[in-house]
Amino acid sequence: MLTHLHVKNLALIREAEIDFTEGLNILTGETGAGKSIVIGSVSLALGGKVSREMVRPGADYGLAELVFLVNREKQREKLLELGVVPEDDQVIISRKILDGRSINKINGETVTIGQLKEAASLLIDVHGQHEHQSLLQKKKHLEILDDFAKEELGPVKEKISEAYGSFKELKKQLAEAQMDEESRLREISLLEFETNEIEKAALTPGEDEELERRYRRMSNARRLLEAAGNVYGMTGYEEDSGAGAVIGRAVRELQGVLSYDSELSALAALLSDVDGLLNDFNREMSDYLSSLEFDEQEFSDTEERLNLLNYLKSRYGHTVEEILAYQEKQSERLSSLQNYDRYLQELEKKLGQAEAELEKLCGEATEIRRRYAAVLCGKIREHLVDLNFLNVEFEMSFEELPEYTAQGKDSAEFLISTNPGEPLRPLMKTASGGELSRIMLAIKTVLADKDEIDTVIFDEIDVGISGRTAQKVSEKMMLIGRTRQVICITHLAQIAAMADSHYRIEKQVEEGETRTQIRRLSEQESIEELARILGGAKITDAVRKNAEEMRALAIARKQSR
Repeated sequence: MLTHLHVKNLALIREAEIDFTEGLNILTGETGAGKSIVIGSVSLALGGKVSREMVRPGADYGLAELVFLVNREKQREKLLELGVVPEDDQVIISRKILDGRSINKINGETVTIGQLKEAASLLIDVHGQHEHQSLLQKKKHLEILDDFAKEELGPVKEKISEAYGSFKELKKQLAEAQMDEESRLREISLLEFETNEIEKAALTPGEDEELERRYRRMSNARRLLEAAGNVYGMTGYEEDSGAGAVIGRAVRELQGVLSYDSELSALAALLSDVDGLLNDFNREMSDYLSSLEFDEQEFSDTEERLNLLNYLKSRYGHTVEEILAYQEKQSERLSSLQNYDRYLQELEKKLGQAEAELEKLCGEATEIRRRYAAVLCGKIREHLVDLNFLNVEFEMSFEELPEYTAQGKDSAEFLISTNPGEPLRPLMKTASGGELSRIMLAIKTVLADKDEIDTVIFDEIDVGISGRTAQKVSEKMMLIGRTRQVICITHLAQIAAMADSHYRIEKQVEEGETRTQIRRLSEQESIEELARILGGAKITDAVRKNAEEMRALAIARKQSR
């Protein structure tokens, strides 16, 4: 649920904050007061397009911030899958606009615009004129049906997606396998050369690293030998100036006077340990010096082997492991081409099996979709009748696609008839803008219990409607508000009267500057706002009484449902 909106320096808004509530939140205001700025700010925070013109003139930056309360377990699980961890059951999404670019954050952590949009899609659903128009796209109709049928259809669609991936891969392999005899023999020759070349090298995983270490050591043997020899001499016992000889003399000096003072025993023991450690070090340094001895042939063999490995790397892979993997892949391809007819038969058999499985799953999906389509269209029709489509017929037609897709083979489209005797026709050929908004509202009402998204915003839901139809729309929004938070901007009193929380957006001039402010109305202020909407420029007692009656009827209607 969207609990808080904070807007700063956007268009006419210097700074505004709104605390939203559960149920139906209604925003009203005079034309030009900035109602569109509020929805624009929300859309901006959710990943909408950014332009420098959005920022209020004279301001360095613009900010839109949304605070969501997450209390649905499935919603929380999906957010966690995206790496978004609700803190105290809250998710805070913010976008700061600077010079036409944006800084996007979720719970204070900077994210990409893609990550922000993905998280936002789990939290809020915005329906404006553009979303209503999406009903004119056939693909949207199948998405709506699949959402409605997702509990039964979802697992089948996952299997279809996997089966379709296998089918496509096998089809690709079969297409690539088709070749004439000359091409086959030419590729066999190349594969034999490559696999033999790698096999002849008798590679061992990790040997390139060992060879490079040995080569580096041999190449720098003179310098290593000189340094190690000097260290051996400086720490040894053969020269009087060597550390070993000096410490040995020091040990003997202490031991010679131990009988005079017992406190020297601990120091003598410590020095003796140092002498022992240095002796061990000197002996291991002697072994290291011996290991540096090698002949020119060993160096030549190492260099030659390393050159071979580098040559193979330049052709077949960056590491020995990659080269061996390439050899295995090419060997499989060689075996396939050497047994070409059998290989083709096996591929064709696998492709046939994959297609049969895909066809079976697509059939299951079609059966589920057709069954749920009848239920969905029946429910939508009921709500359309409530929304003043009195003689409406609403169905879904199906066609089989010529090719498989990851979604199956179904193409579906909503059909509608709004007058008796008229044939059912596609929405795109029939519905007006106002009708589309009501159809979308009917669909959202049906899907309300299926959808995991807590918050729905309706903008321009009242386009082209009035009177009884407006009353019906308000009742539908009230019903959605029982299970979801609804935020709606409207200019119709019938819809505004149904508000659980009513906000007024108003424009004020302060210090020669126009500003937009938003505040929540008390019950009496809400009635005054209804009267303003009903009465226009002059609010008479009759208009005010009408507003009071409209509000009272709305409250009674809510209590009776």
